[in-house]
Amino acid sequence: MGMVRGILDEVIKDRAFLLSCNTKSMGKTPYLSPEQAWSRARQFCSYRERCHSEVREKLYALGLFRKDVEALIARLIEEDLLNEERFARLFAGRHFRQKKWGRVKIVHALRQKKLSETLIRLALKEIEATDYTASLQKLAAAKWEALKQEQYITRQAKTRAYLLQKGFEAPAVQQAIAALSPRKKI
Repeated sequence: MGMVRGILDEVIKDRAFLLSCNTKSMGKTPYLSPEQAWSRARQFCSYRERCHSEVREKLYALGLFRKDVEALIARLIEEDLLNEERFARLFAGRHFRQKKWGRVKIVHALRQKKLSETLIRLALKEIEATDYTASLQKLAAAKWEALKQEQYITRQAKTRAYLLQKGFEAPAVQQAIAALSPRKKI
């Protein structure tokens, strides 16, 4: 028993030594100089529009200190590589057109990215009311048609749940479903 314990102690010591020598295996990134971080940040912001919180998170992940992070963000803003208004407008438009998200889901996503309420309201202006209604009607009709084998109540509930999950407002969803499912009056 004593011999096994001695071997285990040696293995544990060797493993601890190897882990302390290899910083990558511990999940730590080496510190970058501000100039190295600047080139990474420029590349990161050039790829697509970013918000301040995404860039801040990336710079902290690169191992920078707060002072350096704030200086780099200020420099990115000065060189117009980082603009939250532009980000908010593009984000709202892209997620509405490509992912067919409603206003509620877009607002929640922008709040998660820590954008101000002013910028969120500005971003929502990118979505035209007629396009919004047409998109809602089209999604509702497609889901309604896909559920034609279901009973009426189930079909209605599943369509409502789908549209709410996409981020459309409850009154608008109710109107869209009412337009699709004319009830026979007895």
